[in-house]
Amino acid sequence: MISEVKRSAEHKMQKSLEAFKADLAKVRTGRAHTGLLDHVMVDYYGSEVPVNQVANVTLIDARTIGVQPWEKPMLAKVEKAIRDSDLGLNPAAMGDIIRVPMPMLTEERRKDLIKVVRGEAEDARVAVRNVRRDANNEFKNLLKDKSITEDEERRGQDEIQKLTDKYTAEIDKALAVKENELLAV
Repeated sequence: MISEVKRSAEHKMQKSLEAFKADLAKVRTGRAHTGLLDHVMVDYYGSEVPVNQVANVTLIDARTIGVQPWEKPMLAKVEKAIRDSDLGLNPAAMGDIIRVPMPMLTEERRKDLIKVVRGEAEDARVAVRNVRRDANNEFKNLLKDKSITEDEERRGQDEIQKLTDKYTAEIDKALAVKENELLAV
């Protein structure tokens, strides 16, 4: 029983860490990459879909992303979605392709990106702590049903706390690496 709860909690914490690392990869550090636009959502006939589901996203050069919508009427919507995203990008439509130049990162923009990254790290920590809370509630329910003893419950909670500390430290480590990347000129 306890090992199942622990295994489930560890799996969920690992998923939270992976999601955080995926979010970190989307935060730009000066170079253009197509993954940057993955979370930009476009209004596609009444439903919100990622930009890469309505357009080809390619690299034109090291500092420019090209976005070519599959349908002509989507050009303006895709351009607006990129402009309104929290990425601070200024797309320009040229014919049937949208050019998204990557501006040089100013010191102020670097600090803003660090704030964004820290917010995402805090969200990841909260997700890990929510998994801990759910696991501890499961232990309490097992104790209430007399499936486990009080000592087993306490031992299980201690193991879950160690997992929480481990994954929180991993999140902090990934955050520190990304902050250093952002601060490097």
